[in-house]
Amino acid sequence: MLKIIRSADRYHMKNDWLSTRWHFSFDQYYDPENISFGPLRVFNDDVVAPGSGFPMHPHKEMEIVTYVIEGAVEHKDSMGNVGRITPGEIQRMSAGTGIRHSEYNPSKGEPTRLVQLWIIPAEAHLTPSWEQKKYSQEARSGKLLPIAVPVNTSDAAVGSAVRIHQDATIYTSILSKGDTVQHEMEPGRRAYLFVVDGELTLQSKNGKGSEPAVKLQAGDQARITGASSLELAGGADPAEILLLDLP
Repeated sequence: MLKIIRSADRYHMKNDWLSTRWHFSFDQYYDPENISFGPLRVFNDDVVAPGSGFPMHPHKEMEIVTYVIEGAVEHKDSMGNVGRITPGEIQRMSAGTGIRHSEYNPSKGEPTRLVQLWIIPAEAHLTPSWEQKKYSQEARSGKLLPIAVPVNTSDAAVGSAVRIHQDATIYTSILSKGDTVQHEMEPGRRAYLFVVDGELTLQSKNGKGSEPAVKLQAGDQARITGASSLELAGGADPAEILLLDLP
């Protein structure tokens, strides 16, 4: 099954420092039919004003992945970690038994755009931890690059990915016109595709054949179940994407 949610249909919340689009029920937005997708509980597309951000606040029992699209995010947490996330970097924070952190846009003049995902871990009561990795533009151009992988993935296979405590993999890619990538799905798995920018064509296949191809634009998402493989093809406007392979 292929469910497409267009950019304009996402819930939009705006205040004096934050403009955000929530893919799932979050804070003041509640829809009992839109709570999660497998273990994916939160997918927020945030634009943070210069010099603003989220003050110190608590989390528990969640894997929190931050992907910066434009600008930078300064991170501080109760474990003493201090870091800056920029485009081309991925951060994973395991809240586990409890952690506090803050996230700010350090720029005085430019907004920051980031995507933050919360994934329910496969195991409760984990010791809180934090990890950040870099990846190159070349490594994700015309191919699917894993940037978050299950925690039991071998060291040799991790590369530029962070480890998350769930049987889930997050890929990023930049697809230009003429680029096509395939993603094979194991039986019982589901996929979540988000177009960060640009445009692409998605075609999913199952045991009975191919679904009709669908064109996706910036901000669109696809929730996919029952597929055996996915084909993603870049359009005239190069597409930056996030693809999640989930249990």
